[in-house]
Amino acid sequence: MRTLCDYPKTLLALTSLLLVSVAAAADSPADFAPLYAREVAQRLEVPAAEQTAYAATMEQALRGAQIVPSASQYVVLVDRNPNVQAVMLFWRSTTGNAVFIGASPTSTGKPGGFEHFETPICVFNHSIANLDFRAEGTKNERGICGYGAKGMRVYDFGWVLARQTWGKKAESLMRLQMHSTDAHLLEPRLGTAQSKGCIRIPASLNEFIDRYGILDADYEQAMTVGEMFWVLRRDRTPTPWSGRYLVVVDSAREMRPAWSPLPLGQ
Repeated sequence: MRTLCDYPKTLLALTSLLLVSVAAAADSPADFAPLYAREVAQRLEVPAAEQTAYAATMEQALRGAQIVPSASQYVVLVDRNPNVQAVMLFWRSTTGNAVFIGASPTSTGKPGGFEHFETPICVFNHSIANLDFRAEGTKNERGICGYGAKGMRVYDFGWVLARQTWGKKAESLMRLQMHSTDAHLLEPRLGTAQSKGCIRIPASLNEFIDRYGILDADYEQAMTVGEMFWVLRRDRTPTPWSGRYLVVVDSAREMRPAWSPLPLGQ
């Protein structure tokens, strides 16, 4: 994968201007839906009735966690159910009305392996208390770039309680992160449970969330009082509705819905 260093400065400048124009065109939350469709490569076509049902589930989870956001913002929702394995982006108003933006396949915790956790069901706050970082693009002993290509952002939600899927299946701490994954070996498997408990997403969705500051509300607030963060992209064009919440649910489906097909070869 090419990095920004591979492109001429003139092209980079034109690209930055285009991104500013695109962001400026997103005058309402619904404007982000066509941006999602254009910029995110792997997408799921979720029927309207399902969008409504997931929005209600998201709202129930927020209220169950005693979270009533005081500002309109984007929220990332993950259905960890093994028959779904989907990540969705919603905009939520202060009154609880939701607008569906888009959905993509994901991979959450695969049970059975040593140090494999069940991705926990909860509402997680994306906060500067657990600073994000960027992938180095290095391969492990099996030749896999676990965090994806160099420069991909790793969204860190800190240490959380999760159920072990090996041994006595007790609860213990795991580091919950949301990140892209190996483009050649693992991204094609998105849509099935594959991780050790973290949430894997397509690289194009990772960049979308990163570029528009979808989960950067806490970072934005800190920058108003002079804090600086190296992890933020120089070419970012943050939305005015940056959010902070990742909601993980389990729809308890016993059959796979047609809108979330298994990846080829699975």
